[in-house]
Amino acid sequence: MYYSLKNNLKSNFRNAVSKGIAKDGSLFFPKKITKLDKNALESVKSLSNIEIGFLVMKDFIGDEIKNSDLIKILEKSISFEFNLVPLGNFYSFELFHGPTLAFKDVGASFLANSLNLFNSNNKKKSTIIVATSGDTGAAVAKSFFRMHKFNVVILYPKNKITKFQEEQITSLGENIYPIEIDGSFDDCQSLVKRLLIDHDVLKELNINSANSINIGRWLPQIIYYFIMFRELLNNNINEKLAISVPSGNFGNICAGIVANKMGLPVEKYIASTNINDTIPRFLVNQVYKPYKTKRTISNAMDVNDPSNFPRIMKLFNNNFKDLKNKFVSYSFKDKQTRDEILLNYNSFNYLLDPHGSVGLLGLKKFFDLEKKKYTGVFLETAHPIKFEKTIKSIINSPFGTSIKTNKRKINTISIINNFKILKEIILEI
Repeated sequence: MYYSLKNNLKSNFRNAVSKGIAKDGSLFFPKKITKLDKNALESVKSLSNIEIGFLVMKDFIGDEIKNSDLIKILEKSISFEFNLVPLGNFYSFELFHGPTLAFKDVGASFLANSLNLFNSNNKKKSTIIVATSGDTGAAVAKSFFRMHKFNVVILYPKNKITKFQEEQITSLGENIYPIEIDGSFDDCQSLVKRLLIDHDVLKELNINSANSINIGRWLPQIIYYFIMFRELLNNNINEKLAISVPSGNFGNICAGIVANKMGLPVEKYIASTNINDTIPRFLVNQVYKPYKTKRTISNAMDVNDPSNFPRIMKLFNNNFKDLKNKFVSYSFKDKQTRDEILLNYNSFNYLLDPHGSVGLLGLKKFFDLEKKKYTGVFLETAHPIKFEKTIKSIINSPFGTSIKTNKRKINTISIINNFKILKEIILEI
């Protein structure tokens, strides 16, 4: 059902999820994306979140997870609200109502519970390794916490995530091992990829990744695009649809494009980035040239070499013209991000987080350039409280919430960006 993008190595769902990445170092990709027929698509209007999740995921899994087990996994993965909020001429689709207040909760929980099922008869522990630019680490840590068959190692870039995000990652302990890397997210992601194919590591450990390079983390994100579609249908919104996705590692928007291949009627996808602008530049000159990653207030998008972009190219058969017909990408500076947060707070009393702000900026730019009539939706991917200090400085006002984190730091290791040192630590855990 799956193959590797480099050498066409075949795999089933279970193996692809359990390995994370193919032996050739490339990503797994579905052999077939089943398009929903008209009746199935129309039925979404009356389906529950769990029913939509089952409809979306069943064909990607086949017979490798029983229907009853799949439903249990879905009940744990999408057990919270997904709100479509009118905001002037646009809609905010809120994905931050899960346990760690970010859209990553869906995929992380689906992956953790799938792997827990697959490992139920495995006596040897597995090591989950993940790189995070902010939100992935918290979602993965929460999802795998106290699953006794897993040790979870989280690599995060030093001084490049918010205090709230760091507290979420470092305060759990037990089977969660945070490692602070003196480098960027791209450095952390590169280390993860090297670990996954290292001979010594593979010999000693059952190692896997929980980043969106893993299909078990990536594909479940399709579900909430169809939940969004249900909300639009139930609000009698039938115009052409343009969706803006705050984009860093491009797994989220990639899942959205798969949803389109399955029949979701989306005319345009807008990949909205901060000044880490590899993809906006690529769409102008067809040259893929990552620069050094720069720090921004939308830190979860501080990525210059997005791992999922090869999947996006494959979805368009590596045809640049086809990509451009469906997919646009714009970048924005921190000042624009701050101004947009303040504008929406003053106009609608609505708090955007910095990533949602970039998403809305991309949607507005698209509407300024396009004269056709669209329904515009942007994804609000994280709760504003995760960026409390930044947002307070923008709106010049405190905003109340009962959400707190455990501020203890447990077992945090700080190292330089060095594969040999990291490898030694991983082998000793």
